[in-house]
Amino acid sequence: MAEYPSLGKLKDKGASVSYLVSEKRIGYLSLRKEPPSSQDKEEVPVERQAVIKTLPEALKVIKDMNLASRDDWAGEYQEAARRTVAKVLKDQMEERVAGHLSWAYQKGIPDRRNGTYLRHILTELGDIVLSIPRTRSFSPKGVIAAYARRIKEIDHLILACFLLGLSTRKVGIALSTLLGERISPQTVSRTVRTLDHAVTAFHRRRLGSFKALILDGIVITRKTGAGTIRRPVLVALGIRHDGKKEVIDFRLAQSESGPEWRAFLTDLMNRGLAGFEVICADGGQGLISVLPEVYPTIPLQRCWAHKMRNILDKVPRKKQTGVKRGLRKIYAAENLTDAQKAAHRWMRSWKEKFPKAVKCLQDDLEDLLTCFQFPDPHFRKAIRTTNAIERRFREVRRRTRPMGVLSNRTSVERILYAVFMYENINLGVYPVFVLTQKS
Repeated sequence: MAEYPSLGKLKDKGASVSYLVSEKRIGYLSLRKEPPSSQDKEEVPVERQAVIKTLPEALKVIKDMNLASRDDWAGEYQEAARRTVAKVLKDQMEERVAGHLSWAYQKGIPDRRNGTYLRHILTELGDIVLSIPRTRSFSPKGVIAAYARRIKEIDHLILACFLLGLSTRKVGIALSTLLGERISPQTVSRTVRTLDHAVTAFHRRRLGSFKALILDGIVITRKTGAGTIRRPVLVALGIRHDGKKEVIDFRLAQSESGPEWRAFLTDLMNRGLAGFEVICADGGQGLISVLPEVYPTIPLQRCWAHKMRNILDKVPRKKQTGVKRGLRKIYAAENLTDAQKAAHRWMRSWKEKFPKAVKCLQDDLEDLLTCFQFPDPHFRKAIRTTNAIERRFREVRRRTRPMGVLSNRTSVERILYAVFMYENINLGVYPVFVLTQKS
């Protein structure tokens, strides 16, 4: 962006601050040099005009002007700018109405003016109140669409605040200082509904190849008017061939039963999910029972985090530190042979004192050591647990905690989608899909 002179220099050079207003965008701040006087004609550079298209750019210009304080801008200048925008828009709408009446008269169509109605336009300048003229059969919607009363940038701000973890009530409070008007929670909720098409498209998009698949079911608590409901969310996370992790999809389910997991995994397979060499899963019987049916040739890696919790539940708290130390030596071994030796040493050490804990490890030892089939230690560590999914659900719980009542299933889906997509984007694995009317 071009360098801007300070306010003092602008006055010396005869410059003025004005607002460019068009039907497509509102509130562009521009600096336009006025014709120089004869005294300083040689000192003034060639006339130029810069248009500020974003809020950060506008704030930078204001900072460069060395205004006394932001409150000065927010008061006198911002109010003047709102009046200017309102006047220009009103003049354009009056021209449209006059043009329509002239056309109707020439065509012999009976029509006449029919008063005005008020509309609010929420812009970076704050709330602009417009008096919209109309006739019996015409309203100048080409200037101000009757039902689109916020410019796109404000909607993006609302969605950004929602995705960053603010409740619908707090979004309005957070933006009130910037916009000069408080946005109601109902307005935020209506705007957030625009995510629904994206959520549907996310669930229907075509999938590709991954090196590993991590599956887990996480219970989420949803507060309703009738009380608290606990429902599992089935999640599939993929490890790509470049090592990055991507949330592939999720599904709100009634339970973690076999039929629920079968429906979820079959849908993923039908959408093209393939190529993975191993599946990491917790010990839920519903999931474990259907994996041989859906993916019969893919080896299973049981989650070490879930297994260690199950083992430690069978050990007195005072003895858990020593038991845990021995288990770590198993999964942290250099190779399969060392891991098997460490496992047998651990079982011999604790078999008499804690037979139930030893049996818990022994029953699933083969699946716990599947990761040692792969030589890359970083990949072994990545597929050893389902912790990558649980970490993302900590953010889901943080996000939903201040929201109070979640009215329906759709509300939960929006939040899950927002959190998972935020994580995907941060890791540079944003899934590309096309929104269509069929999505």
